[in-house]
Parts: sequence; structure tokens; C-alpha cells
Amino acid sequence: MCDIPSSDDLLAWYDRHARVMPWRIPPQDRKDGREPDPYRVWLSEIMLQQTTVAAVKAYFERFTARWPNVRALAEAKDADVMGEWAGLGYYARARNLLKCARMITDEMDAIFPSRYEDLIRLPGVGPYTASAVVAIAFDHPETVVDGNVERVMSRLFNIHTPLPLSKNELTHRADTLTPATRPGDYAQAVMDLGATICTPKRPACGLCPWTNNCVGRKSGTALELPKKIPKKQKPTRYGFVYFVQREDDAMLLERRPDKGLLGGMLGWPGSDWSEAPEENAPVQASWHPIKSQVRHTFTHFHLQLSIMTASVSPGCVPQRGEFVAKSKFNPSELPTVMRKVFDLVKST
Repeated sequence: MCDIPSSDDLLAWYDRHARVMPWRIPPQDRKDGREPDPYRVWLSEIMLQQTTVAAVKAYFERFTARWPNVRALAEAKDADVMGEWAGLGYYARARNLLKCARMITDEMDAIFPSRYEDLIRLPGVGPYTASAVVAIAFDHPETVVDGNVERVMSRLFNIHTPLPLSKNELTHRADTLTPATRPGDYAQAVMDLGATICTPKRPACGLCPWTNNCVGRKSGTALELPKKIPKKQKPTRYGFVYFVQREDDAMLLERRPDKGLLGGMLGWPGSDWSEAPEENAPVQASWHPIKSQVRHTFTHFHLQLSIMTASVSPGCVPQRGEFVAKSKFNPSELPTVMRKVFDLVKST
């Protein structure tokens, strides 16, 4: 039988080993009275949804340099925000980011609510994000459970019920350990523990502050946990994409509808994405296929795009989309799948 894990042990470990992140207040600074900025906490949590810390850092620094507070973000142009977000994926997050910033600015005088019940009503803010902002930004004892915390709890308490069926039990276990003292630091500490020590493979149990409390380690089952229900195999969809360049080097781009996959993002005109897509060229032209296809994986399916290229005269009027001068075109503002198209065309 293992002793009940102590939040004090974890916090002592966190004080020495906290990860350095651009949105985080170091534990000693927080003890000295420096308070987190709710805007930066919220922004980082939205960016970190389904995305790694390593991928988010540069985006976060660019966003906060350009829009340093929620009012500045609320006043930003949609196209500018979507352009800065390009490549980070899950583009509904960027649309909800703007909706949320404008609601907080217009209805709350640019002051972030500090209660879970108020945060959960904001666009793009789910239970995890609301808990994280309340705990980290306002130091309220909310229980924060992400994938790292689920792994720690499943091993700590030797829970073999597979995810997602075990979510409620893991959240309950995490709640029993959340302290009234320093809950914000504790929330970050347990996530850091999962990210750096209690890792999916080769966990460093000898360095863990809870190693003597871990039932999974004692039972020899830690590496099996958390168990997960096998995912269904992703289907493959197909499509056509049209790369049109005028003789003056301007390129034909189209902004996708706000709703749906890659909503609001710039890209090359294309067909539907399905098992049997229909060609849908945006202009009358002499089209030339590229032998190689672009392959990309989204959350729910794999995508294979056949690329068609054409060169047209300066007087060409497209059926949809608009030509963008080469001097005003920035490939970094394209979502990843569209940038793959550009890179492949330019490499052939």
C-alpha cells in the first residue's frame, strides 16, 4: 500500500524544475508577488490545444508582440490574425480567439472573468481551458486535467479502465490532490511532471517526487498506462487543387468560408475533398498536372491532393478567388496543406 501523494512534494520539485515558458510566471517570482496576465494564460492555453509546447512558443511570442493585450487583439483584422495563425492548425481556434477577445472587450471592458462559470460561456473555452485559466491566472483551486495529468493519475492510482471511459475517474483522482495553497503552481507542476518525468515511454521514475506513492510503479504496470480504446482507422479523401499564375507572376488565391475545415484561411482554389471529387477549375486555361501529390493528415482523415497548374494572361478574370501580386504574397500565411502545394509546385 502506498502513501497518499503530497502536493507539497510536487510543489517542492516544481520550484526547482519548472519549465521556462514565455507565458509562465516562474514559481519564485509568483511567490514574490508577481501575478500572471490572464490574457497571456488564456492565449497560451488556446494555442496549446492539440499542439505541442515547442510548436506554440514562436507563435505565442509573435502574437503577443503584435497584439500585447486582449483589446489590441479584439481590434485586429481577421485576415491578419488568420495569417499569423497559419501553420498552427485547428483553425477554428483562431476564429474563436477573435470572437472571445471581442466579447471580453465589448461586454467586460477588456477584463477577464475569474470564475469558471463565466469563462466557460466564452467562445472556444471548454472545461479544460476554463479550469486552467482560473487556476493559473487567478490561483483558484480548480482541477486541471490534460493528457499529461491523465497519464500521471492513471499510473499513480493504477487505473486500468481505458480512456476516454476513465476520464471522470481520473478527474476525480486529480481533484482529491489539488491543494488550496498555490493551486496555480500545482496545476502547472503536475502537467510538467507528465511532460518531463512521467512520459509515455521510458518514464524517469527515479526522479519523480511521487515515486514512492505510485501504485502503478509498485505493481509493475506503469508502462501499460493509461490504456486507451483503439482508434478507428482514418479514411482517405481526395481532391484537386489549382495553382494559377499570371504572366506578371500574380497568383490566384481564394479565402475559404469561415465555417468548416481551414475556415477563413487563404489557399489555392480547389475541388471538394471526398472519395470521388469533381474537378472544379477556377478559370478557363490549359491545365497541366503535376505527377506528385500532396499528402496531409487532418484529425479525422488523410488527404491526397492532385495539383493542376496553369499560366494565364494579365487580363484573366477568374470565376472565383482573386489574383495576389507576388510582392504581397507571403507563403507563411498559408495553412500547412496549402503551403505544401506551393512548395511542391516551386520544386518541380
